[in-house]
Amino acid sequence: MIYVMSDIHGHRRRFDSVMKQINLQPEDTLYILGDVIDRNPDGIRILQQLRAMPNVVMLLGNHEYMMLDALYNIPDEEDGYADYLREKRLNLWYRNGGDVTHRYLKHIRKSVRQEILEYLDKLPVNIEIMVNGQKYLLTHAAPEDEYLNSSMKHRDGREFAVWHRYRSHDRGPDDYTVIFGHTPTTEHQLAKPATIWNGRNLIDIDCGAAYEEIDVWGIVIKTRLACLRLDDMKEFYSEEDLNEEGNQRR
Repeated sequence: MIYVMSDIHGHRRRFDSVMKQINLQPEDTLYILGDVIDRNPDGIRILQQLRAMPNVVMLLGNHEYMMLDALYNIPDEEDGYADYLREKRLNLWYRNGGDVTHRYLKHIRKSVRQEILEYLDKLPVNIEIMVNGQKYLLTHAAPEDEYLNSSMKHRDGREFAVWHRYRSHDRGPDDYTVIFGHTPTTEHQLAKPATIWNGRNLIDIDCGAAYEEIDVWGIVIKTRLACLRLDDMKEFYSEEDLNEEGNQRR
């Protein structure tokens, strides 16, 4: 079986809830479309757990990209520019919930921290797969090759692939379906609670798990962590906030 998950954002209870439901077997494959870290405290722990699983394939998200920008991919300059750039990138990361991840990284061995950064730096931003004769492109935000047709506000195609945002009226490529995260599905639909969004050759699986709820024009939507099984398109959602009767805990 082929599973796809995105935007865990360090939310341990929701992650454990979904993993229990899918009951991943050795012959299965789980693709993680980035943003394992930030906003909640268990991002690095979950990342290390996923790294240790041989049937998990990771892609880079914009939050891992920001962490690399702030801690790893800094030019070696002697005129103070590197310090300025590091501070600027660190502030951007912190504004997007990276402070909780950075605090954890500061308390682990330097060698382990370096190993994590090197691992993330090598992650792909796009992966193409075929399931039951259907071609899918997996990405955090968008296909890298769409960069040349974009407004070019990003540094390169790799940055574009983790930062671009699809809108509800957008259409995916004719010959394959793009599965992505990054943009909560509440941007496309007002389903309560949040559910996976199916557009025109586009599937958004980010159901806003970074937050407990999202307010859309006064409409409060309960968020969840989602996972999609591509073999039969079955949807799985975190149930950590439900009681034994299936009702929302208060």
